[in-house]
Amino acid sequence: MNQPPFAPPLAPPFAPPFAPPFAPDAKFSPYWWDDVPRPTLAAAELPRTVDVAIVGSGYTGLHAALQTARGGRQTVVFDAEDAGFGCSTRNGGQISTSIKPSFEALARRHGPQKAQDILAEGQRSLAWTGEFIRAEAIDCNFGVVGRFHAAHNAAQFEALARRVADQPQGSAVEAEVVTRAEQRREIGSDAYYGGVIYTKHASLHPARYHRGILERAMAAGAQVIARCPVTAIVRDGARFRVTTARGVVEARDVVVATNAYTGGLLPWLQRRVIPIGSYIIATEPLPERVIDTLIPRNRIVSDTRKVVFYYRASPDRRRILFGGRVSHDETDPAVSGPLLHADLVKLFPELAGVRISHSWCGFVAYTFDELMRVGRHDGMHYAMGYCGSGVGMAGYLGMRVGQQVLGLAEGRTAFDDLPFPTRPLYRGNPWFLAPSIRYYRWRDRLPI
Repeated sequence: MNQPPFAPPLAPPFAPPFAPPFAPDAKFSPYWWDDVPRPTLAAAELPRTVDVAIVGSGYTGLHAALQTARGGRQTVVFDAEDAGFGCSTRNGGQISTSIKPSFEALARRHGPQKAQDILAEGQRSLAWTGEFIRAEAIDCNFGVVGRFHAAHNAAQFEALARRVADQPQGSAVEAEVVTRAEQRREIGSDAYYGGVIYTKHASLHPARYHRGILERAMAAGAQVIARCPVTAIVRDGARFRVTTARGVVEARDVVVATNAYTGGLLPWLQRRVIPIGSYIIATEPLPERVIDTLIPRNRIVSDTRKVVFYYRASPDRRRILFGGRVSHDETDPAVSGPLLHADLVKLFPELAGVRISHSWCGFVAYTFDELMRVGRHDGMHYAMGYCGSGVGMAGYLGMRVGQQVLGLAEGRTAFDDLPFPTRPLYRGNPWFLAPSIRYYRWRDRLPI
């Protein structure tokens, strides 16, 4: 897993003191890493042959490894960086049903039955994530707190209310419409026009969750080799030759779990995922009464903008973690931090004097139809393209890929037989991103 070649530094090489709104001791690394630093794994000898080689040590790769290792397969996981360096430990810790297109949009593309099957996978991923965490006793601040999905204008509120009222039979989710007059019970802001509560959506501490999966995969016998980039994968008869920075490994099965960090190693996959930077800040510690006013019910929050904001209280309810997209092109956390802070203050003016303690970014992977994918290409398994909703779905599909490697019938998903589209002239560098974001920001300003 490598950073996209066109991306800015994930940790700017700046030294304190920082200009406002940064705190004097501000960090350009994820808030989560203060509690769970990147693991230092013991050096291990590279195996010559394995049953399963997995590229990427985030949620997808480790869940696949957990399945194959517990299934008796000799499994090795490679990462170009420290284990979990990518978005698995950089995200906002929000878990949803993950499927962005509506039933109507999916039915137009794939037919009503396939649409229901896809939506059901999203609901299963949400339920399974909670069941897995409880069954494995992973200490990661998991809670079913519910999501307040806020309407940024009146037309979007009406659209949300209609969507809740008109849910297709068999695919309905628990949801409660909240009017603008009622929304102060959910969020301490008048910037929105009401919204919807999705009661089963959940939150967790992403780095603690990752650590828990890593520990269990290694306890099951999986070998995780960090700072060892894979440079080539070549089919050799019924097996694969996996070339790494430390040597060559022969594998019967290969799983590609690189998501937004899929580079030129596999051009076919690189042409089908769109890496997009997502930026987050954490505030300095706040008084308890302030958090209780701003996010009184500990919901996770998102809104209806196409260029979305997402935010929450930290697990200890001392800070606000606020994320979104703040520039047309990729930037660095020293630039994105003040821009996010300005947007935060528009929602919560009382935070104008509160400084930033952490500012960071990570890359999510979109697909051209906003659906995640799991499948095989040239004999290699893959799962990726979570479209910014990977906290639950990445682990769920990693688990399913692991089951597929083991030949288990329960590994089948509704995504398996979907085509994986690309676009002419696209080679992995999203040159079209800046004009698309300009267009969507213009759309977000319209009263529709």
